[in-house]
Amino acid sequence: MPDVTLTVPESDIARVTALAPEKPRVAMVLGSGLSGLADAAEGARSLPYAELEGFPRVDSVAGHSGRLVAGAVGGMPVLLFQGRAHLYQGVTALDAAYPARLAAAAGCTVFIVTNAAGGVNESLRTGDITLIRDHINLMGRNPLVGWPGPAGGTPFVSMSEAYNAGLRELALEAAAETGIALKEGVYAGLLGPTYETPAEVRMLRSLGADMVGMSTVPEVIAARALGMRVLGMSLITNAAAGECLSHDEVLEAGHRAAAEMTTLATAILRKL
Repeated sequence: MPDVTLTVPESDIARVTALAPEKPRVAMVLGSGLSGLADAAEGARSLPYAELEGFPRVDSVAGHSGRLVAGAVGGMPVLLFQGRAHLYQGVTALDAAYPARLAAAAGCTVFIVTNAAGGVNESLRTGDITLIRDHINLMGRNPLVGWPGPAGGTPFVSMSEAYNAGLRELALEAAAETGIALKEGVYAGLLGPTYETPAEVRMLRSLGADMVGMSTVPEVIAARALGMRVLGMSLITNAAAGECLSHDEVLEAGHRAAAEMTTLATAILRKL
């Protein structure tokens, strides 16, 4: 098996450096229907993913703009990834983790992931914003396969605190200050692209999952391997996943909650 590297092309680092007016400290991946946060960025400058040498060449999924935005949100210099590549599009886990790899190379120390997710825990309702406390990787893929680790290091990265406790506490404080209800739960990552069967939902519930989706996990694993602190949030797009659902409904739920997510994210970034 050939060695895998988590580094990115120098040309992409140069493009990000030219794009960002101020060195970004935080990177944020915007999930389905949540790309509108980029509209709140001050001094925003953008480039399409197609202009990044290392970004996987896939068609953008509906609800994903497919571009990188640099600017400031809540006074914080940020990189905003409007969309991502998914394993179900035929890319490797390493390629799906490219936003985390590029963010680390650009000097970001905090990595925030958002996604649209189905509710597995029956207490979750459509429109709920849920902090990811932990995840279960059921994708059958890991971006670190074949990676020898950093120089003199190890590929056996600890995932005991994949989602930083301090950042979660900060997010809860920001939610309280803005009056936004924020729940917590465990995210299960599945390969997709099909939605879950009722039997699969029952299995996920028995495993301790609260929500389920088709992204995020490879990015978080790579981010932790590269030493970034991670915060994750899921927007619940349907209650008790397994019911009949279309991607259009996922996008609609995202659009309805976009204002709250933007307010919360801005408050979190301001506290950082």
